[in-house]
Amino acid sequence: MKGFIGAVDRFCAKHPRFGIKNFMLYVIIGNAIVYLVSMMDSTGLFSAYLALWPAAILRGEVWRLVTFVFVPDAGNIIYLALFMYFYFFIGRTLEQVWGRGKFTIYYLFGMLLTIVCAFILHFAGFETMIYGARYINLSMFFAFATFFPEHKVLLFFFIPIKVKWLAIADAVFFVVEMVVNGFPLLLFPVAALLNFLLFCAQDLVAFLPRRTYAQRARVIDFEKERAKRAGAQTQSDPYERRCAVCGKSADEHPELEFRYCSRCAGYHCFCQDHIDSHIHFTEE
Repeated sequence: MKGFIGAVDRFCAKHPRFGIKNFMLYVIIGNAIVYLVSMMDSTGLFSAYLALWPAAILRGEVWRLVTFVFVPDAGNIIYLALFMYFYFFIGRTLEQVWGRGKFTIYYLFGMLLTIVCAFILHFAGFETMIYGARYINLSMFFAFATFFPEHKVLLFFFIPIKVKWLAIADAVFFVVEMVVNGFPLLLFPVAALLNFLLFCAQDLVAFLPRRTYAQRARVIDFEKERAKRAGAQTQSDPYERRCAVCGKSADEHPELEFRYCSRCAGYHCFCQDHIDSHIHFTEE
């Protein structure tokens, strides 16, 4: 896993302009369009033409390799609206933490694993049609919870609950899905979990009880840091977007991309040339 994620980080460092900016926004817009068209489709076949179906792909319908992620996992417009808002927020946050390159690779690799599983089942004699990126999106939520476990969301619009508890519920859902569906469908949640572990295993270890508080603190507490930043606006802002290595700032170099490192203790910003190559801060 270290070798894989190291290769991804090195690739992103060498190709800082790689990736799709606001990647999740395009996925969400695609879901909304497909939902609206499906509502007007009297035949009910529109979504089927977009689903991941290996047999159809082998006949030349290659668009299915991409369009299956635009099929919404929603039965009504209220659920769809919640889905779009929640996953847009998560995707945007992960893109800020990882950078657009790494986040793009994460999502595309999740798609690739799903496609590989579908073809494995096809050649094993099982016909499958995958509608939507359900498990890919759920694994993306695991990644968000790894970085911001204390972040609170409003469950049912009025019950505040920490993301880490929702992540645990999400994990239970994965297990239930695998037990209920059994083989061959269990391959898809397994593939999604593999994608999550490949990218987040090192960060996830920081939350294990055997780790010290200082090690766990390497991941930014989103809410506390936001409050600290708000309170510092009246002074010289210590959280300005200035690289802690070379000193370049976003104001002086608007053409560069600046990100905060989730593995450093405190709130340290780095430019695109040093975000993946700096020595991590371990103490405030």
